[in-house]
Amino acid sequence: MNQAMPPLDPHPLSEYVAWAGSRNREPLLGVLKEKLPKDPERVLEMASGSGMHINYFAPHFNHLHFQPSDRDIEVFDHIKKVTNEHGNDNIADPVHLDLTDPETWFNPGPEKSFAAIFCINIFQVAPITIADGMMKCAERLLKDDGFLLIYGPFQVHGEFSSDSNREFHETLRSVGVDEWGLKDIADLKKAAAHHGLELKEQIEMPSNNFSLVFGRIAR
Repeated sequence: MNQAMPPLDPHPLSEYVAWAGSRNREPLLGVLKEKLPKDPERVLEMASGSGMHINYFAPHFNHLHFQPSDRDIEVFDHIKKVTNEHGNDNIADPVHLDLTDPETWFNPGPEKSFAAIFCINIFQVAPITIADGMMKCAERLLKDDGFLLIYGPFQVHGEFSSDSNREFHETLRSVGVDEWGLKDIADLKKAAAHHGLELKEQIEMPSNNFSLVFGRIAR
């Protein structure tokens, strides 16, 4: 039996976020098994939150080195605790990465380049303006053939892909926080184009979500 949805709470350590994460991790793992490189590489997670996703994925890719990150350093102890409990020795200690502050985006160079970056369930509670920082940061940190995967529910050309997504959007909007609500894939594509990236794949996922795979624009 599926667990009932807890009260909406975007805090990374909330019951709601844990519930949402447990629902999407298996389908996401399937996508990552198709997309992540087969050779040893570095993979960055933006907005790791509690660390639930990176710690679930890492054991399936022992050849990869995973780097968690978040804007809120208060979650770092929890991420390290979960990593230690799972014995995941291919996960580094979390680092501070604020998509609104380029000073936190590492120095460019081979040792700080990533074959893949992923970010899960951020845009329903983050302002769309953060997309510009995300794409600019990805442009700086991705290898030439790397990709950025963004997962979550989105509008498509101003339309909702399901009645449940419309209801979810209205629930988010009713809270009264201006930036809450489902964003449009078109706005992510626009931000990507400003930083040399384009949408390579738009993968439909369970529960009316999407995996959006961005890569560098071919020259």
